Amino acid sequence: MTNLASAAAPLTASGTSLFSDAATLAEKLTETYLAVRNETERRAAPLSPEDQLVQSMPDASPAKWHRAHTTWFFEQFLLGAYGQDYTPFHPDYAYLFNSYYVSAGPRHARHQRGHLTRPGAEEVTAYRRHVDAAVVKFFHETDEGTLAGLVPLLEVGFNHEQQHQELMLTDILHAFAQNPIPPAYDPDWRFPASSRGGGEWVVLKEGIHTVGHAGDSFHFDNEKPSHRALVGPVKLARRLVTNADWLEFIDDGGYRRPTLWLMDGYAAAGSEDWQAPGHWRKIDGHWRAMTLGGLQPLDPLAPVCHVSYYEADAFARWSGKHLPTEMEWEVAARTGGLSDAFGMVWQWTRSAYAPYPGYRAVEGALGEYNGKFMVNQMVLRGSSLATPDGHSRLTYRNFFYPHHRWQFTGLRLADYGA
Repeated sequence: MTNLASAAAPLTASGTSLFSDAATLAEKLTETYLAVRNETERRAAPLSPEDQLVQSMPDASPAKWHRAHTTWFFEQFLLGAYGQDYTPFHPDYAYLFNSYYVSAGPRHARHQRGHLTRPGAEEVTAYRRHVDAAVVKFFHETDEGTLAGLVPLLEVGFNHEQQHQELMLTDILHAFAQNPIPPAYDPDWRFPASSRGGGEWVVLKEGIHTVGHAGDSFHFDNEKPSHRALVGPVKLARRLVTNADWLEFIDDGGYRRPTLWLMDGYAAAGSEDWQAPGHWRKIDGHWRAMTLGGLQPLDPLAPVCHVSYYEADAFARWSGKHLPTEMEWEVAARTGGLSDAFGMVWQWTRSAYAPYPGYRAVEGALGEYNGKFMVNQMVLRGSSLATPDGHSRLTYRNFFYPHHRWQFTGLRLADYGA
């Protein structure tokens, strides 16, 4: 399982897709829905029932919870709202598997998800099959006009599940990394090969650029509205910062020099005893990294990952450079000049996660999806090796708190010098 991405073909917001014109909308929706749902199960397949229960920290969730929560999403927002005479699989599952949708009702505490020995993994499988059968039945029994109106909701559901597919891998890797006898999710896994074409820097002259999502293709509400922004002059590194680069930072005492760090970052590094990126272990004087393929020798040419915003910012300062803004990243990536912009590691920017000018959340419970998190977090751009195919785009805004580093997060540098 060296390729962790899927080949699902999601619809656009206007209802068009990659399927043949002869296919009905119900057939298109069914094929897309099942492709996404099957990818979740493919990622869960290597995990034992015990693996699927573990919650190694409050920010992570058990794999079976991810599988159940994404199922609850379709049960709650599609079948419960539009299905005729649909009977929920279990009356208490809405309480167990809601996440943060306050408008949808009360929910089990996030940090206690790993306490749920019941329902077991097989019961979650039965839940998924029950909802899948009801959704496919709904597609084929609902008139095309009504289905067309539900496409935007369904696309959120598809993309929501793809987000949890990525979280399943990051969360189980964090859990496996706590094991002194390091297990492998997939023994054949290797980090994707890096592309290294072109010069050292992508140069952006000063100019006004349109950023943000434009058009009717799928996007999350936080990617809009598109707007004009002043960008440059600036140079962005064509390549990502590598493990070899990070080893130089460590050897130069980067984790011990307070002048390189933001105050909260240095406090976090001290309290958490950060001496290297997350999942690194020093064994017999040599660094190794815990990966989806188990504990492996550190590849000096691979992009560094599992670093927090605080670490990325300190490294940039040590380098005499900066982190780019998300606008600079988007403009540079739009030119095609950034190596490994997608499919390797999410890249920290120095932009706070805030609404674009004129942003308005969608109405109803789905309005809680992004907007209420627009404070105290930082934006990451690109995608990672765990991101499903078809889920990344130039305008995608990922966001995490600055101390988070269990995700596949790395960086590239920006230079504002002459």
